[in-house]
Amino acid sequence: MKQYQLFIDGQWVDSHSGENQAVINPATEEEIAQIQMGNQEDVNDAVAAAKAAFPEWTALDPKERAQYVQKIADGIAARADELLDAVVTELGAPRSFAEYMQIKRTPEEMEASIAALDDVEFTEEIDNAKIVKEGVGVVAAINPWNFPLNQIQRKMTSALLAGNTIVVKPASETPITAMILADIVQEADLPAGVFNLITGSGSGLGAQLAGHPDVGLISFTGSTEVGKGLYDQAKGTVKKLVLELGGKSAMIYLDGGDLDLAVESSIDTILNNSGQVCTALTRLLVPADKLAEVEAKAIDYIKQVQVGDPNDPETRMGPLVSKKQEATVLEYIEKGKAEGAKVLIGGEKLDRKGYFVAPTVFTNVSNDMTIAQEEIFGPVLSIITYDSVEEAIELANDTTYGLSGAVVGPDDQAEEVALQLRTGNIIINGASQPHGAPFGGYKESGYGHERGKYGIEDYLDMKSIYH
Repeated sequence: MKQYQLFIDGQWVDSHSGENQAVINPATEEEIAQIQMGNQEDVNDAVAAAKAAFPEWTALDPKERAQYVQKIADGIAARADELLDAVVTELGAPRSFAEYMQIKRTPEEMEASIAALDDVEFTEEIDNAKIVKEGVGVVAAINPWNFPLNQIQRKMTSALLAGNTIVVKPASETPITAMILADIVQEADLPAGVFNLITGSGSGLGAQLAGHPDVGLISFTGSTEVGKGLYDQAKGTVKKLVLELGGKSAMIYLDGGDLDLAVESSIDTILNNSGQVCTALTRLLVPADKLAEVEAKAIDYIKQVQVGDPNDPETRMGPLVSKKQEATVLEYIEKGKAEGAKVLIGGEKLDRKGYFVAPTVFTNVSNDMTIAQEEIFGPVLSIITYDSVEEAIELANDTTYGLSGAVVGPDDQAEEVALQLRTGNIIINGASQPHGAPFGGYKESGYGHERGKYGIEDYLDMKSIYH
């Protein structure tokens, strides 16, 4: 069985701890690999390597740094099949979803950020002042398990293009994809220490990494609860933060819009990645007089969905990532029932090997219920009714989160509604998202942005030189 090492200062090395942890295939519940569990000494080694590499790396012309990042993008594209196999095996994401969303869009986003480098003014003049933007230093990139390649990429690409060095900690549930990425980075011949990767627990190793005095910026994607804790880690040395946290996003359907698009788009987000997506449209807001029609469409659509083996090309939804996540989702389903919501379809664990929960739709949901306010991170959708557009906007905004949202309806009206939503990303009538557009949240959904020019700028410090 494969056992993975740590990647520090351009070399694969053993952890100082001597401890290992199993990686589990969530579709089969079988052990597929072992990772080494890093400790404080490993954190110190990785940060020291990144700190030593920083002066030379940040002194490079941005175009030179971009050439290295392009090599990494090319390596990802060349090893796409291997990366896809890893994501399917360790995360349980179906190939039908993962091939593009988990893998192929990654080098596309990287190339969009490289192109956006032309729009970043690293130096400018204001009267007798020279304004200089430069890398912060060492970036601690603490990553989630739901997008084990692209979430690392978004941090890595922005950090490296901005002139920072980086220490990556992938999620313990899905480290294999990150190991392949580290191998790709090694093949790209980056200077030793520019990119480092250490594995271990989030609560232990992640906290040690975030609290290290030589780390200048913490970049984290994950739960809002953990993100709040990172403020405490950062305050001791006043670190910068880039946080992409939770969401409880709403899809608002407006009369006159495409009802099939609204229903299917919402359901798709709880099927894709088994609903383990921070931007999932888990609240479907519809006019009260459309409820029966929406319920019928939801049942018909879900009945066509194949849940099962993520390697089967016909599978739309695979397992949840772990037994722990399965238990969390099932607990939320029980809370929904207990608070008076009605299970329209689903609502149970599937009787098969693996961490499978049936796609679940609740109706008779009020916006103050737990299932309408807390991020479930699983295949669960709540249908909520409204009597006026003003009420729909109020309901959509009535959440501590503000990461994503969607509106389906007549174009002009949908635009008006979108402008009133307090959320960082809004899709109108199924529009696509350009790779260079900023991605980030309002309120408790985070701080800072990813992708393109805006992502790069959040990894920069700025100084003024008067002459």
